Amino acid sequence: MALGHEQVGVNKFKQFDCVVDYSDHYYYHQSKPNQKSNSHGTMMINNRNTMKRIMKEWEILEKNLPASIFVRVYEGRIDLLRAAIIGASKTPYHNGLFFFDLQFPSDYPNNPPKVHYRSFGLRLNPNLYNSGYVCLSLLNTWGGKGTERWCPDKSTILQVLLSLQGLVLNEKPYYNEPGIKPAWSWESYNADVFALSCKTMLYLMKKPARNFEGFISAHFRDHASIILKACVAYRNGRVRIGLFDGDAPVGSKKKKVNVSKKFKDSMNELYPELYKAFNRIGASVKNLPEKLEDDGDGKPANCIIGKLKRFWEAMTA
Repeated sequence: MALGHEQVGVNKFKQFDCVVDYSDHYYYHQSKPNQKSNSHGTMMINNRNTMKRIMKEWEILEKNLPASIFVRVYEGRIDLLRAAIIGASKTPYHNGLFFFDLQFPSDYPNNPPKVHYRSFGLRLNPNLYNSGYVCLSLLNTWGGKGTERWCPDKSTILQVLLSLQGLVLNEKPYYNEPGIKPAWSWESYNADVFALSCKTMLYLMKKPARNFEGFISAHFRDHASIILKACVAYRNGRVRIGLFDGDAPVGSKKKKVNVSKKFKDSMNELYPELYKAFNRIGASVKNLPEKLEDDGDGKPANCIIGKLKRFWEAMTA
């Protein structure tokens, strides 16, 4: 069974496991017309072909999941599945966790699975609505041709998860929007996305997905330092958002990119909240500042004196 509230390392958390508790799954209350309960309350799927295919999906996932995706299936509801995807490096989602609840339809694989993103009301990608709706050709929830759409004979849950990770949570999600763009540039949108990813981290630590409690804590204990350092580096314009690799020193004065006041303000607000949350779960953050008080170059960011100093320096430069 999956590890729960106890402190565990990410490397001890199984990538694939079958668990019991599905009570917080999004599709838990959805009715299944072709299912019935046995004497133990376990949901039984009448369609043998569907059940056989689901078992095959489990086998594929258990053997082929990449190191950045974790899956839980359920003894009592084989039609349900939950996946956690770790945001990839060199994207604005790096070191974040993103959870998806899936449900196999009663005629699976004739129709694709239903997929719900656990958004906490935040929209951090054009394909992932704040309602949890997932827009993806492979799920037949967006246009597409040929192999881009669900193929009962070839498409798999693993393919869905890899598409979510590689095609949705990508380096420049700005370009996922075919219509009116969500920001004036992809750089600006990446800034919004990173801030929303940080908010998602806070929500996950406050209300972790069931059967992933220990994993969530362990993941953020392991990555707290690099996440906080990234906040500083991005806020101070030392590296383009999404590209922080942990090497830029917190006190560095070198600036490389322009940063909007909106993003600076969001980091000023989110950084101390992240610091406190990471500290509560036992992360090693004592060597980092508890809050951001300046621009990283010794000039106060918000006080009147700091503004006057910067004005005087500009006039006398």
